[in-house]
Amino acid sequence: MTKTTRSELFEFDHPCPIRDVLDRIGDQWSLLILKSLEHNAMRFNSLHREIGDISRQMLSRTLKRLEKDGYITRTVYAQVPARVEYALAELGISFLKPMNTLIQWADENHQAICRARKRQN
Repeated sequence: MTKTTRSELFEFDHPCPIRDVLDRIGDQWSLLILKSLEHNAMRFNSLHREIGDISRQMLSRTLKRLEKDGYITRTVYAQVPARVEYALAELGISFLKPMNTLIQWADENHQAICRARKRQN
C-alpha cells in the first residue's frame, strides 16, 4: 500500500470528496437540471421551460459547471442555426440512482420537515 503525499491529496479541487461533490451538485439548480435530462437530451430553451423559474444566465452557468464536472455532455450540431443539446454523461447516469433516492426521501419527508420548521419559529 502506498502512502498518499500532500501534493497528491491536493490534486483535486477539495481534499474532502463529500464536500467537494455536494458543494457542486447541492446548489439550487443542478439536481433539477440532472432530473430534467434523466430520460432524454434537451436543448437550452426546453430545459429553461422545463425548470421554469431559473434565469437564463443561471441555467447557462449551471450547465457549464455540470459539463466541466463531467455530469453532462454538450453536443453542437453543424446546422444553421446551430443546434445544441445537453445530455447526461456516464457520470450523470451513474448519479441517477442516489439522486432519485434523495428526491424520493425529500418527497416523503417534506411535510415533516416543514412541520418541524414551524415548531421552531
